[in-house]
Amino acid sequence: MGLCLFPEDGNTDGPEACFSYHEFSSFRRHLASAEGLSLDAMQGFGGDSSWGDFTTVLEPLLNHPDDHGRSISFEECSLILPRLEDLLSDLTLAPDTDSEVRNLIRQLSNLVAVLRVCVQNHVELGFM
Repeated sequence: MGLCLFPEDGNTDGPEACFSYHEFSSFRRHLASAEGLSLDAMQGFGGDSSWGDFTTVLEPLLNHPDDHGRSISFEECSLILPRLEDLLSDLTLAPDTDSEVRNLIRQLSNLVAVLRVCVQNHVELGFM
């Protein structure tokens, strides 16, 4: 059982980024850390900090429920994509990468590919 993120363009052969629930949780925790946030400190993740106290374009992805939930809008995808591309670029330039970093690079690459289709086609990012 897991979660797949995909462009809501009706193309069943398009790109997708699939995660187990554990992988999605770890993936978001890494992204939050890159933004200077601790998900454990946030409301909805066991903490008391409000999302309103922080500014990050990744908030729609970081604060998304694990159980599919709402789609992320085209506009939100347009804001998220450049930040994820920057994070991916930083990771791929790292001199030494262990298996955890290589896995993160793969996950980010898949999600970036999905978001590019969302932005190019002006469609939402779906969760299934």
